[in-house]
Amino acid sequence: MKAMEYKELGKTGLFVSKLSFGCGPLGCHYGTYDETDAIEAVRQAIKQGVNYIDTAPWYGQGRSETILGKALKGIPRGAYYIATKIGRYELDYDNMFDFSVEKTRKSLKKSLELLGLDYVDVIQARDIIHDIEFAPSLDIIITQTLPELSKQVAEGKAKYIGLTGYPMSVLKECIEKSNINIACVLSYARLTLIDDTLLEYIPFFKKHNIGLINAAALSMSLLTNNGPPNWHPASDETKEQCANAAQYCKNQNVELSKLAIWHSMQYTNVDTNLIGIQNTKQLQMNLDVLRNSITEKEKTLLQEIQEKYLSTIKNQHWEDKEIQMYQKAMKNNVR
Repeated sequence: MKAMEYKELGKTGLFVSKLSFGCGPLGCHYGTYDETDAIEAVRQAIKQGVNYIDTAPWYGQGRSETILGKALKGIPRGAYYIATKIGRYELDYDNMFDFSVEKTRKSLKKSLELLGLDYVDVIQARDIIHDIEFAPSLDIIITQTLPELSKQVAEGKAKYIGLTGYPMSVLKECIEKSNINIACVLSYARLTLIDDTLLEYIPFFKKHNIGLINAAALSMSLLTNNGPPNWHPASDETKEQCANAAQYCKNQNVELSKLAIWHSMQYTNVDTNLIGIQNTKQLQMNLDVLRNSITEKEKTLLQEIQEKYLSTIKNQHWEDKEIQMYQKAMKNNVR
């Protein structure tokens, strides 16, 4: 059995576990869950050496941070690192995004209250999308949001600044244009069984000594036996082929998510793999894959589903889909 591995997150001095705990499933987007079991999963993860935990106000409009705050009570602050985010908040489109200085300040204050902490280790500007409807140009992020986050760091409410977003090109552009010290980048659903876009950007991030968090190895539940939630923005073709792969795994009594997690963990040029975890059962599966790998039979099965189904997918990503949905909703609201 392997011990937990740790790598420095860019130039931060934070040595983060190879597996990190994603609290997205502790919000409202991935169905109901048992709160007691979720809290126990967080506590067990820390005991097992998982030391990087990621949350956001967007996850259940504060529910994820509230649950996490309960889980962390009594645990020494030096046992874990916490990352949260600003920028995306409400479910309704009118109030979904706000990158203003005032909202940024209020959001971090609220996050610290819910988490029961004096500071977070990483504060991230989230869902940066180079589109006039999401954020009135990238300039707001660069001239208002990031400088405000820098002030929060100076005041001791956060230690490092990060970025997160789906389009890789925008993350790169933001780093190139900003004079704020960006410590790390969270890239999600971009180094998976169906999309490896992140690979072409890794040299850029490494050149700038920026920490790299590889999130959503399961493509937001797309690569699981149960399948994705109904809001998932992937194309019908992508969903169908992933469902075919899932059924093939079910027939062999194997969980597709186990294969997907193992696949993403084989890339050694990222600092940590952030995987959404909702209960102790999921935690143990992740730890088992990390420590014990997968069987030769499962590796063969993985190769088969890649050849039969996943390699045929033409639309590996959904970069423009969410922007189109947002634009459509805002136009309807104007009417």
